[in-house]
Parts: sequence; structure tokens; C-alpha cells
Amino acid sequence: MATTEQIALHKLKPAPGSRKRAVRLGLGEGSGHGQTATRGQKGQRSRSGDGKMPGFEGGQTLLIRRVPKRGFTNKTFKVTYQVVSLYDIERVFKNQRDVTPDGLKIHGLVKGGRPVKILADGTLSQAYSISAHAFSKNAVEKIQKAGGAAQILSPAAAPKAQGPEAAPKKG
Repeated sequence: MATTEQIALHKLKPAPGSRKRAVRLGLGEGSGHGQTATRGQKGQRSRSGDGKMPGFEGGQTLLIRRVPKRGFTNKTFKVTYQVVSLYDIERVFKNQRDVTPDGLKIHGLVKGGRPVKILADGTLSQAYSISAHAFSKNAVEKIQKAGGAAQILSPAAAPKAQGPEAAPKKG
């Protein structure tokens, strides 16, 4: 009778031949892939750092520059909210009654300095005093129905975004 060996993590290994060794490029003539390391002789693709810009068309004027620009975008001043559902508030703030953007950040429900909006997904079993920059109509109704309060913070209370567009201009 053949003995069956117990399966254990430290005994597992791939089937023979199922894992091929990686080709090691540029490691001498004896490797078969030395000198030019399969890149050919000369030219842009043979050099290091040969990456081209997205949309590069070999020197031809790019499509993005050939097509006329139309319309207007106010992207610079658009306010994007981080959303938090009532379900998450109920789940995380079991022993607390005051919910603020700082508390949401501490508990990992939001990050950074963008304003916070509360959405009505889920229900509340107890009264919470929730402070945020925006609320959906249904969220306010559910909070008040549970006996809590929804306090809207001013957008100025949200910390300014950090990044190149927030840096002061020189000159």
C-alpha cells in the first residue's frame, strides 16, 4: 500500500516544467542575449528611456492638436465631495453621538481635505449629531427621523487642497 503524504504549505511547489526561468538580457555574450540585449543595433528603441509621449504620432501633428477646441470647462473651481453613507456612520460610530469630518478622517471613512457629503444609504437606529459640508435630502430626513441633527458646515471650513494649483504664484 502506498503511503499518502500530508499536504502542507511548506511542501507545496510548482509542477516540474510549469515555471520557465526569465530570460536574463544583457549578461554577456555567453548568455546568447548579450551586447545589444535583443534591442537591435541603433535607433530610438535601442536606447534607454525610449518611451514616447502618449498620443505621439511619429512627428506628425498630434490628433489632439489638429482637432479644434470647443466649449468651456470650469474644472478648476469644481467642488468634488467625499461621500459617506449613513450605513457607515451607524457601523463605525456605535459609541459616539457627534460625527464630524475630523472624526470621519480618524476612523478612515474619508481622507485628505476635500469636503464631505452624507448620503442616505442605510438607516440610523439612534440619534446622531452629524456635521458635514453637504447632505442629500433623504439623508437629512433619516437623520431627523432618528432624532438627530444635520449641521451644514461652510465650504470655507474645508481645508484647501494641496497641490501644484494651490501653490502661490511667483512674480
